[in-house]
Amino acid sequence: MISRARYGLAAAAGALLVTAFAPLEWWPIALISPAALIALWQGTTPREAAWIGCGFNLGTFLAGTYWVFIGLHRGDAPIWMAVFVWGGLVAAMGLYGALVGYVVARWLPPSGALRWIAGIPAAWALIEWWRGWFLTGFAWLSLGYSQTDTWLGSSFGPMLGMYGVSALLLVGAGALVTLVLGTSRERIGAGAALIIPWLIAAPLRAIEWTHPVGKPVGVAIVQGSVPEDQKWQEANRDRTLELYRNMTLSALGTPVIIWPEAAPPDLANNLTSYLLGLYKDAQQRGSSLLLGVVRADGDDIYYNSVLSLGSGIGWYDKRHLVPFAEFFPVPSFVRSWLRLMSLPYSDFTRGPPDQPPLNAAGLRFATSICYEDVYGSYELPVLGESDALVNVTNDAWFAHSTEHAQHLQIARMRAIEDGRFMLRAANDGISAVIGPHGAVLARAPEYRPYVLRATFTARRGLTPYAYYGNWLIISLAATTLALVVGWSRLFRMAGEDRGAHPAAARVHRMLED
Repeated sequence: MISRARYGLAAAAGALLVTAFAPLEWWPIALISPAALIALWQGTTPREAAWIGCGFNLGTFLAGTYWVFIGLHRGDAPIWMAVFVWGGLVAAMGLYGALVGYVVARWLPPSGALRWIAGIPAAWALIEWWRGWFLTGFAWLSLGYSQTDTWLGSSFGPMLGMYGVSALLLVGAGALVTLVLGTSRERIGAGAALIIPWLIAAPLRAIEWTHPVGKPVGVAIVQGSVPEDQKWQEANRDRTLELYRNMTLSALGTPVIIWPEAAPPDLANNLTSYLLGLYKDAQQRGSSLLLGVVRADGDDIYYNSVLSLGSGIGWYDKRHLVPFAEFFPVPSFVRSWLRLMSLPYSDFTRGPPDQPPLNAAGLRFATSICYEDVYGSYELPVLGESDALVNVTNDAWFAHSTEHAQHLQIARMRAIEDGRFMLRAANDGISAVIGPHGAVLARAPEYRPYVLRATFTARRGLTPYAYYGNWLIISLAATTLALVVGWSRLFRMAGEDRGAHPAAARVHRMLED
């Protein structure tokens, strides 16, 4: 039976990992916490290792996603239901940690640099990627996001993507363990594995994978900061519409004006005159609009969308919906009482997967809505024909929590991976203009209405990550894990019976020599 002390240390190390991410951004913890877990896995059975891995992830996601409960409860979910859904999410994340632990103890070598520097990083990276898409995925608090302000993130993000940065961190964590527990020869290799990625990263930062096109373009981001407990009340409808109209009129003349997710508290279908009036005013002043709106298409078919009003009219419909907020994976007869968020519509419908960029001010924008920016590969198919990234979001559900800073950090990684400006419009949360290297160039104050004015430059060309997506690092991790598992099995065969298999005997003799 696993000792309570070891399990408690794993949970503490997992909770400490949260400090590596925004808003604290103590990025060295992203090396130290995984190293502690790797050390705690030493000498454990598969079952014990699974419990330790589970404890680590429970600590991370209990400390790092408490805002899920806040969002659900503020969305009118009863306390018991908010606890149940949040607890289910945390438990699911714990299972991923348990899976890593089981793989480590069941199939990897019992000790040594091969286990610590190659096998565990490969297994961890694969399962981190898997949790980012399986059953709609939850990639929040993936290790690579902690490095948006380091050489490692800014240099390797455009090459290997966020999961590649995670893998390099894990190699470094394994190297730390090897420096403490390894042999003299292993420690030399561990020092190289720890230092070389950072040495390579320094000159890589100077590479410009994409190039600017044209002159700087002005953008105005309209942050309404309308409280969610008031937004959808009928009595506040006209007041909110007037707020967005006045703020937009004050920004006319700016080439691109962006509203956040679902900004007006009504269907776009019911706001035809209102939107057409803004469109005409914008055209007269040389402005194009990108507006987050909800629209209907027939009876009970609703889309969470972005409306483009420039030289023409275009739509982007959200493709990746949030479970229990925008759609409900339960039978229809229970949805009426299971609905958690106080929106006056039933389930949203997913947009088609092959939507083109939106046009505004003569430029083309790869568009995402809210949680979609967590999925780095989503915009890659249209990136080659896109000049910049746009994300409209609404983090007001999560009050004054760390979710705002965490979500901004995720958006910064998307800009790094794609080598483009990210224009981020939030109802509340953090509206910002992010540069192609992940730097926040302009940022709106939180929790009050504000029009953020800044400039950005269209960029063209593709980063290496844009060519290969996640498949390069995932293929490398899968190959590495297969080789380490195969070597471990051969080693064990040699130890159990030197003569049972010729290859095993040769391995054993080589190790003895």
